Amino acid sequence: MPRADAWTAASGATGSPAAPVGPLRTVHPDAIAANVRRVTARGHDLIAVVKADGYGHGSVTVARTALAAGASALGTATLPEALALRDAGIDARVLCWLHLPGADFDAAALERIEIAVGDLATLTAVTAAGRRTGTPVAVHLHIDTGMAREGAEPDHWQALLDAAAAAERSGHVRTVAVMGHVPGADRASAARAATLLRLAALAADRTLGHPVDLHLGGTPAAFAGADLRGIAVRVGAALVGIGPADAGLVGAMTVTAPVVAVRTVRAGTPVGYDGTWTAPTDAVLAVLPVGYADGVPRAASGSARARVRGRIVPVVGRINMDQVVLDVTGLPVARGETVTLLGGAGLTPGDWARWAGTNAHEIVTGIGGRIGRTVAPATTTPTTTRSTT
Repeated sequence: MPRADAWTAASGATGSPAAPVGPLRTVHPDAIAANVRRVTARGHDLIAVVKADGYGHGSVTVARTALAAGASALGTATLPEALALRDAGIDARVLCWLHLPGADFDAAALERIEIAVGDLATLTAVTAAGRRTGTPVAVHLHIDTGMAREGAEPDHWQALLDAAAAAERSGHVRTVAVMGHVPGADRASAARAATLLRLAALAADRTLGHPVDLHLGGTPAAFAGADLRGIAVRVGAALVGIGPADAGLVGAMTVTAPVVAVRTVRAGTPVGYDGTWTAPTDAVLAVLPVGYADGVPRAASGSARARVRGRIVPVVGRINMDQVVLDVTGLPVARGETVTLLGGAGLTPGDWARWAGTNAHEIVTGIGGRIGRTVAPATTTPTTTRSTT
């Protein structure tokens, strides 16, 4: 057989090709665009964060959609993620902030990738890259606003500013912004981070001799209700529908899988490893060809749901590496029928997060493995896929 595997093999006797029938993620750009507008409607300049392959939705798709909908720039965690956007032909401003040992800052300089700098060692490496390439690197000085991870501690901030001023005088870097991150989802947390960021920016203006932009990271920064006048927001999760329940965000992904087997079992039949679920009555079971290797969390066993023929049905037994079993008793389900695992009311990333004891971010970024991905055409936004954390 050619490279097409069992999921895409022809299903008819003639051997003619059939449309793919395997597990599939469908990404909805209209939903992403609507979410971008939800953020910018609050008066925020938006740096659209497309790290982790656009939260599992495809970094290039999310980036292009966000820019077209009003985002002013893009953000990634790592430099390779940023360079991948350039490889895709995206010419917008791109910032990255999580630097691997030996990061290729020369490539960043040549590709006009902007670099977050939160320590003297990174500043030294970036300055050297600017000198070697003859291209000044745009840097965003990063202060720790309460996360205790990347970013300069407030006690070390002035030393970083002094070094940045010297680096600017060399002509190899230019400081364009000061950045931080909101550590919590409440208004007070966002307000504290904004206050510290503004104080850091005042010190930067004084030391560098010119004004800089300000931006804070995290969806809570956009929706917490704190006074963020003059501060842009870096938002990623909200772009794909993850955020506060009252934010009006729309889920941007639907995950479906075909039924590969249907069987009737007697009351008392145990299902799956260790028989953690036993049929209470005679039951009809449907098997899906997905499992925890594809990002369907095993921890959701016993709680998860799916949608078959418009009805929400339970996942029964343990979620396996490759298979999920549904109780479809009372429904005329046939092999090859499409089942929805994610998307729509009752099946949001937030629902899956609750069933699995995690957050919605982990759900959408974990989907992959053998689950393909396609992008829906415009004007196909699901109307019932409100999603929360």
